[in-house]
Amino acid sequence: YGLILVEPAGGLPKVDREYYIMQGEFYTKGKTDEKGLQEFDQDKGVDERPTYVVFNGKKNALMGPKALEAKVGETVRLFVGNGGPNLVSSFHVIGEIFDRVYVEGGTTIHHNVQTTIIPAGGAAIVEFKVEEPGNYIIVDHSIFRAFNKGAIGMLTVTGEKNPKVYNKIQ
Repeated sequence: YGLILVEPAGGLPKVDREYYIMQGEFYTKGKTDEKGLQEFDQDKGVDERPTYVVFNGKKNALMGPKALEAKVGETVRLFVGNGGPNLVSSFHVIGEIFDRVYVEGGTTIHHNVQTTIIPAGGAAIVEFKVEEPGNYIIVDHSIFRAFNKGAIGMLTVTGEKNPKVYNKIQ
C-alpha cells in the first residue's frame, strides 16, 4: 500500500520540507516484539486487535537516525496515509498545532488543528511551521498504538531558541 498525490493545477504552495508517512497494522500470531517469523492471525484481524500499528511498515521506523528533520522557521508538510486495514488514525505531532490540514487529502482545509482523524484507506496532508528547536514526537494519538505497538516517530528541529514561544511578552 502507499499514497498517490494528485496535485491541483499549479501545484501545492511551496514549503521547506515534505515527508511521507504511511500508517498500517499487522495482525500476527506472536506477541509484539516476539522474534522470528510472525504468521498472520485471522482472528486478531477480525477482532481488530493488531499486534503492531506502525509508520512506514516498521515499528519505530521514524526514530533515531531515521527521524524526520527540520530547522526553526521552516514549514513542514506531511503526507499521511492510513493503509489500515481496520483502524482509524488519530494523527498528532506532540508539541505542534497543524496550521493547515487538507482533510482526507482533498480541497477542504481546516486551520489550527491539534489532532486529525484519518480513516482506514484514507489520507490527509498536514502543514505546520516549527518555531522552537527540540524533538517533536509523531504519534497515532490512540496512544497505546504509539508507545506499545510502534506508531511513533520523531521530528528533530534544530536552530536557535525562540523566547517568544514560552515567555510572556511585556
